[in-house]
Amino acid sequence: MKPVKLPASYYQQFDADYTRDVPGEGYAGWKQADIELSPDHTAVVVMHAWEAGTMEQWPGWRRSVEYHPRALKILAEVFPPLLTAVRASPLKLFHVVGGRDYYSHLPGYQNTVKLAGPSPEHKRVPKDAAYEAQERFRADNVFVGKRNRADVDAGWKFLDFAPEARPVGDEPIAEDGHQLAALCHAHGINHLVYMGFAINWCLLMSPGGMVDMGRHGILCSTIPEAVTAVENAETARTEREKAQALWRVALNFGFVFGLQDFTKMVKSLPKK
Repeated sequence: MKPVKLPASYYQQFDADYTRDVPGEGYAGWKQADIELSPDHTAVVVMHAWEAGTMEQWPGWRRSVEYHPRALKILAEVFPPLLTAVRASPLKLFHVVGGRDYYSHLPGYQNTVKLAGPSPEHKRVPKDAAYEAQERFRADNVFVGKRNRADVDAGWKFLDFAPEARPVGDEPIAEDGHQLAALCHAHGINHLVYMGFAINWCLLMSPGGMVDMGRHGILCSTIPEAVTAVENAETARTEREKAQALWRVALNFGFVFGLQDFTKMVKSLPKK
């Protein structure tokens, strides 16, 4: 299939202006251009779009994961029309999972394991008493907090695909970068467009995220309306961490595609 043109946002990180008090303020910043995208070599990735219970079920989890309401809104409003369009198109759709085993019985995962073979094991450096004390301190005082731990542990046992993000049929499923890279090689994919939660955490750093896939030479892009970010007290009101993460994607990994533009492009492709 011939490449198609698609508006893309990118960030121009030059030229620093040393006549200014702050040279970096000379960067040209966000721009947009039409780029060529190859449908034959592009896949959409749904990553960590979880069903994680309600505030009433696990209030401690919600106290420590504040983006949950934003994720629910995206799941309800963005996922259904976007995934319907992708599934009707020739684009590949992959799922990246994790957290606990809610997926190993599905054919899409079993096929991936057969394709990829065993994932490499990472030998961990031994812990000592000081390390374990530091871990306990961080768990109690950084994330998720002593009062919230029981709810998080209980809710984690019920982790599953959100209904809007559940794989259909034998859609490929990967749990790490090794498996996702195998899928990319098998299907000729060199560009992944991520949706899911959270753009500055799991989609970036977790197994199968952009850092992993960038090491395989794969472009990694995203759709801002289909993601949210882990925010903190200083950034939550304006979602500055999401803005920072989109800049990182545009600078290090790929492009930022608007939902309307991406959906229009997908719908313009021949039907399966």
